[in-house]
Amino acid sequence: MERTLSIIKPDGVARGIIGEVIKRLEINNLKIVAMKMLKMDTALAQGFYAVHKERPFFDSLTDFMTSGPVVVMVLEGENAITKYREIMGATDYREAAEGTIRKDFATDIEKNVVHGSDSPETAAFEISYFFNRFELIV
Repeated sequence: MERTLSIIKPDGVARGIIGEVIKRLEINNLKIVAMKMLKMDTALAQGFYAVHKERPFFDSLTDFMTSGPVVVMVLEGENAITKYREIMGATDYREAAEGTIRKDFATDIEKNVVHGSDSPETAAFEISYFFNRFELIV
């Protein structure tokens, strides 16, 4: 079993599609083993996205991620990282496959509803960034 981090971004929360995202996870056999809603402050968002610090979109991204509440989840399942990335769709929603979360709900490249880890190493960092071991269902 593999674990990955999922974030329903401020646009997804504001638009009331948390349930739709969770439904798509569950019908694809991704089990939620931890979940919480929080509002990131600037320091938390900048720390989480520190890997992108030198990129031109860093300030815009962190401003967006602090603009409203998010739902962070740890998902577990067979090939969870790859499976969740397929369910999410391409970062640029215009290139996302039909039926993916981003194709169905994103409004621009930043407001693309969800975030997901891209590798086991990233997943380990991202999960521990938001959850301690006592918050994870074993």
